[in-house]
Amino acid sequence: MKRALLLMTVNTYRASAYMAAAEKAGVRVSVGTDRPDILGALNPGGSLTLDFHAPEKAAKAIADFVKEYPVDAVISVDDDTVIAGAMAAEALDLPAHTVEGARTTRSKYELRKVLDEEGLPSPSFRLVAADDDDPASIARTAAYPCVLKPTFLAASQGVIRADNAEEFAAAYRRIGAILNDPEVGARGEAEAGMILVEDYLPGAEVALEGLAAGGALHVLAIFDKPDPMEGPFFEETIYVTPSRLPEDVQTGIVRTAERAVRAIGLRDGPVHAEFRINEKGIWVIDVASRSIGGKCSEALEFGGGASLEELIIARALGVEPPNLEREDRPSGVMMIPIPGCGILRGVEGKEEALAVTGVTGIDISIHTGGRVVPLPEGNRYLGFIFAKGDSPEEVEETLRRAHARLHFRIDPEDESGAIAD
Repeated sequence: MKRALLLMTVNTYRASAYMAAAEKAGVRVSVGTDRPDILGALNPGGSLTLDFHAPEKAAKAIADFVKEYPVDAVISVDDDTVIAGAMAAEALDLPAHTVEGARTTRSKYELRKVLDEEGLPSPSFRLVAADDDDPASIARTAAYPCVLKPTFLAASQGVIRADNAEEFAAAYRRIGAILNDPEVGARGEAEAGMILVEDYLPGAEVALEGLAAGGALHVLAIFDKPDPMEGPFFEETIYVTPSRLPEDVQTGIVRTAERAVRAIGLRDGPVHAEFRINEKGIWVIDVASRSIGGKCSEALEFGGGASLEELIIARALGVEPPNLEREDRPSGVMMIPIPGCGILRGVEGKEEALAVTGVTGIDISIHTGGRVVPLPEGNRYLGFIFAKGDSPEEVEETLRRAHARLHFRIDPEDESGAIAD
């Protein structure tokens, strides 16, 4: 039986999907994660503890592990694991993205530099230190509108639009506070002290999901994002596929994605990319060397009922994947917006939302009693609604109708973090 090593953080949304895919494929699984498995002794070879913030050290630990428990694939599930995964796969001569490609996708600044060098359309940018006591001096040199963001965080955490110098200074301080969180700072190492400033690009936004094989990109889906992504924060909400954009625009998105994949060095594995489209062209917003975030992969189904994770595992094993063609029926997902900061006390209307025709599932990701934090400080989704329909328009409407039936009881917190009376 083949064995796959899955690299994931303890905060991942994706563990169950990958485990189910591996079981369906008849693949034994070992899990490398960033916290010890207290039951690990009961399952020798089932897990190992890794420090993903020190990828060289993690890759060495993986090399030692496979001497006793050989693996046929190394699969990076989360952003934080991609560099260590690429290093380990390279050392083991297993299919994966290049180490340099993984490094590039982990830094929005390095990504911007590579795209710029290759002449790919992307916003103008510069990197500034996050610890300046006088952000107004930096703000005076900025072009507006602009977007400030950390270089290494995902899910739009810390991404803020500024339309003038006053908003720039406020955004700068707010991002600085996020980066000063020890857990956040550890993830970014040297870049935790930096902020990327980019020109704001207007236009529609789409996401592309793909699978690279031998450096060639196979596009699995293009998702429309029908809700405007204009700021000041950039909360992801609805994804719907297939895209309703004209065929020539979709062809242009694919061609741009292919150029980006080659430029970055993404060779074997999942690719998630985001683009803005306006009258001046197709602009690369982000490229990641992992698959779509959260639980959004559940909105995708391929020939024979295969999941996205099954395709990724097959490619990592170097075997022919299941049918790569997405099912014919339109589908989509809503990342449920977080209405406010506080403690989640309950969710009402779930049964009514599930009863909406076309809804295929609802997953509330934050448990009752858990803390919910909206953007830009937050980095956890409240939950997901999934739907299918006869047209993209129907899927979008179904998601909105289901969401309207959900009501979240959230106790607010005071400024100290305590529950307000």
